[in-house]
Amino acid sequence: MPILVCGSLAFDTIMTFEGRFAEQILPSQLHILNVSFLVPGLRREYGGCAGNIAYGLRQLGAQAVPLATLGNDGAEYLDRLRTLGVDTQHLSFAAESYTAQAMIMTDRDNNQITAFHPGAMSMAHENPVPSRSDIAVAIISPDGRDAMLTHARQLHEAGVPFVFDPGQGLPMFNGEELRQFIELASWVTLNDYEAQMLCDRTGLSLDAIAAQVRGLIVTLGAHGCDVWDGSAQKVHVAGVAATEVVDPTGCGDAFRAALLHGLEQGWPLQRCAELGNRMGALKIASRGGQNYQLSH
Repeated sequence: MPILVCGSLAFDTIMTFEGRFAEQILPSQLHILNVSFLVPGLRREYGGCAGNIAYGLRQLGAQAVPLATLGNDGAEYLDRLRTLGVDTQHLSFAAESYTAQAMIMTDRDNNQITAFHPGAMSMAHENPVPSRSDIAVAIISPDGRDAMLTHARQLHEAGVPFVFDPGQGLPMFNGEELRQFIELASWVTLNDYEAQMLCDRTGLSLDAIAAQVRGLIVTLGAHGCDVWDGSAQKVHVAGVAATEVVDPTGCGDAFRAALLHGLEQGWPLQRCAELGNRMGALKIASRGGQNYQLSH
């Protein structure tokens, strides 16, 4: 059955810094920070959480239905999604804005600094959750602030179970708003840094959050992830070694695609996480968020 992916579509400009950020930034001088990084490697990729997740779902043979907003430069992205077999009928266009743009700089240790222009994403709340009886599961991934709030309420009211994946959008919300997301969601997924921030802002422990939802996943990069599946009992799912570490951009989205695919199939959360770890290891061996290929 189709999987609704609420989130951003963006163009990613990815730059490679051959040194280490930590060697260029003086902690004692952050109040007068003025640095420049030489980036010999530069490329443009298709990105955004909704686009990356939809790509991963198509790699897995799942039906992806993104709910997102493109700008006046988005025709190229629309054509790409159609070529991939993605259902594009619920994409909208903001004629007076550019498509969201992410400028991502990665150092030799795979640390990243990102600048993000929201563009058309800021109007995503004007594109409502479609009234469709065939949607099996959905995800609220990083998007415009109003869109994330609105789409979460609309999914809950429609009775569609969804994953709350705040990602880099988490800082936009206060504790009360984040607690509301948890109340409405069926599952919550975060990385370890986001998990600590969520706990700090809501005043809830991870065990307390897990008790309110069907499942909670906290990803730990190469170390795998921790899973709470319908109880306060945490289970660690070991990571999968990558054949090569090339680019971390989009690894979390590859994991989420696997999670959604497994949930749509009715798998236990631990099995979903195992596939997610394999997808993340596969993705990190290629550049960009939408260039890896899954061997069937």
